[in-house]
Amino acid sequence: MPRTPLTAATLAVVDMGSNSFRLEIGRVEGDQIYRLDTWRETLRIGAGIDDRGRLTAEARRAAIACLARFGERIRGLHPSAVRAVATNTFRLATNAAAFLPRAEHALGFPIDVITGHEEARLIYNGVAHVLPATTEPRLVVDIGGGSTEFIIGRGHTPLKLDSLKIGCVGLTKRFFATGRLTATAFAEADTVARAEIEVIATEFGRGHWSAAYASSGTALALAEILEQNGLSAAGITPDGLARLRKRMIGCGHIERLALAALKPERAPVLAAGLAIMAAAVGELGVERINPVGGALRLGVLYDLLGRTVHRDERAATVEQFLVRYRIDREHAERVASMAVALYRSAVRTPDPAAAQRLEWAALLHETGFSVSHTGYHKHGAYIVQNADMPGAARPRVARAWLPRRTREGGARAVRSGIPCATHCAAPRRGVSSRAPAYRCAANRPEDESGTRPRRAGALAEVPPAHAAPAREGTRRVGGCGPAVARALNL
Repeated sequence: MPRTPLTAATLAVVDMGSNSFRLEIGRVEGDQIYRLDTWRETLRIGAGIDDRGRLTAEARRAAIACLARFGERIRGLHPSAVRAVATNTFRLATNAAAFLPRAEHALGFPIDVITGHEEARLIYNGVAHVLPATTEPRLVVDIGGGSTEFIIGRGHTPLKLDSLKIGCVGLTKRFFATGRLTATAFAEADTVARAEIEVIATEFGRGHWSAAYASSGTALALAEILEQNGLSAAGITPDGLARLRKRMIGCGHIERLALAALKPERAPVLAAGLAIMAAAVGELGVERINPVGGALRLGVLYDLLGRTVHRDERAATVEQFLVRYRIDREHAERVASMAVALYRSAVRTPDPAAAQRLEWAALLHETGFSVSHTGYHKHGAYIVQNADMPGAARPRVARAWLPRRTREGGARAVRSGIPCATHCAAPRRGVSSRAPAYRCAANRPEDESGTRPRRAGALAEVPPAHAAPAREGTRRVGGCGPAVARALNL
């Protein structure tokens, strides 16, 4: 791939899909992003999950090698200009959490395992930036290797989102693993796909949108094959898909397929992709679905752009939670201000991004009070871990220990590498505003900003400006644990 110089106006996204890994680099000009480079490696990692639900050693090695190559290409970019997202396979693999640190080391950047709803939101974000502006609702279908996303949106706003666990790699493994193309295999794949899609057919059916679009490589490949082989005049139609299915069954095997516009890397998963698309248009009443570019990678790029110059979706999500769960804003802001001050006093060179995530975490530390005052930190843990939070990645290591250990004191938490400021106590009546707030553990590892406390055992003081008297019954800031679990991955 030709190398293009990376500048401050460059953004990059790494898409770790179930069918292929992709790197896309874009140049920012005003509020537009123009593609500079793209790099794709077809790994079909979705097929590399064994009977125990674990990524095989071979799949892990292939992924690490690919990410290392990607990392060499984007090494000069600032971390704020890069986002790596992992999708369905990494949501399902039981050893994904153990594998991700190695993957992040190979790539050189953090990797976010995004939820199905977040994937759908990002897909629509990308598609909306390449479609003409309209006030009419539209349907977007994105068939991936491990999952298929369905979105109805208007303009740049998604109105309904869903993600189903059917993808072209998964269905290929179940029904077309040997390469044979039989009527029975197609019928079985169609039954499985329709069983999944019929669950959402009422919400995503014909009466809810005026035009239908299909993103992803599967849709683009199907549209091109249908048109260049005279099976459809334009776009993807039920009749065109039926003719293509009949032709593929007539060939009998993938290796004997002779279709114009069929690329070798697409051939193994074409049958499964066709089955899913046919089930989607059939169940949702689509007469014609038009292929469209954009999708996940472009959506992530525009999401990154929004974080720096426009509207940060994560900040909007925090604001929505403050309202939805009736959080005491005045108290939350006081806690957030103090927590950020403590963090900045605890490290030599505070990381602005880490400080921002800490502030969001503290703002949401009382989310669980909307359920009950008793065990509010546990209720908050459940809400934050399971709610759809646009812009937020699925928590990993932090989620495993913070929600249920927020009251066990700061020392244990500090040893885990999470900023100490998230475990300090809120100021209480009668306590000096300049009293030491916490003591850093002597063996504290580097935090995510790559810095350490000023010295082992150093005391950090709360600046007077952040030490307003607390109300009666003030809770520990440690209660923000469940929010930290998600916010540290925002």
